[in-house]
Amino acid sequence: MRTPRKVAVVAHRRKTLGGGLDELRRLITDEGVDDLAWFEVPKSRKAPKRVRKALEGDIDLLIVWGGDGMVQRTLDTLAGTKGGAKVPVGIIPAGTANLLATNLGIPHDLAQAVRIAFHGRRRRLDLGVLNGEHFAVMAGIGFDGAMIQDADGGLKDRMGKLAYVWTGLRHVDDPAPKAKIKVDGTRWFSDEASCVLVGNVGMVTGGITAFDDARPDDGWLDVGVATARGATQWARTMGWMAVGRSEDSPFVRMTRGRRIDVKLAEPLRYELDGGAREAARRIRIDVAPAAVEICVPDGESDER
Repeated sequence: MRTPRKVAVVAHRRKTLGGGLDELRRLITDEGVDDLAWFEVPKSRKAPKRVRKALEGDIDLLIVWGGDGMVQRTLDTLAGTKGGAKVPVGIIPAGTANLLATNLGIPHDLAQAVRIAFHGRRRRLDLGVLNGEHFAVMAGIGFDGAMIQDADGGLKDRMGKLAYVWTGLRHVDDPAPKAKIKVDGTRWFSDEASCVLVGNVGMVTGGITAFDDARPDDGWLDVGVATARGATQWARTMGWMAVGRSEDSPFVRMTRGRRIDVKLAEPLRYELDGGAREAARRIRIDVAPAAVEICVPDGESDER
């Protein structure tokens, strides 16, 4: 594989890793790059415009610096832009949870992440598409969406991963509205649901595996519904996820599909890859097979 000569960086300037963006620039320069386009944004929602600008330069590699929200906005833009799906993406995990990077074996180390971006293996990954917006890790509605909404912004900046634990405890007694779910056109679930998760990878915040058999390149999405209510049932559910298989919990039901339709009795906020979105009563999720190309470690297993 030849060394990329035209490289673009899209970076969330408020995120930090190692020696920061100055070190990132030096490490890229050391790779002998001829043409480096550099874009910084103050928040992830500003990334799409810069990603589209970077693509105008006919680049060989796009490096994204930030957390899962920054990566999600970047991949959504690439998947929705002509020619964008052909550009390999190097992830520099400078965020809070960095779930996609963790699931792919990309370390929380600046020098190693840059080396993977330039010299790692290229792997095509599926994406989920929720109401037209792509995601790489998972989408959640109900408990998960409320937890992410509360942790977004200042609290996550101050507390890091603990923000999710703190806000999660505040929502264990939230109402569980009636949910009707179809998977690939067939009715699969009709009952009260405290949380609906659709995942492209297995591991979630805290190193817990929610979807034991999930793979981001198999053309499928994994679906999980939690019916747990109250601290005791949620503790049991999380315990199963931590030490066994999630599907063995009495408060969890799981399956796999390529299209998932969810209809709720009342609107709830949902989240995509750790970023909160507006409340909705209906969501449709489809799989987009082999939608993007990501730089991963040479030894990273396809079984992840």
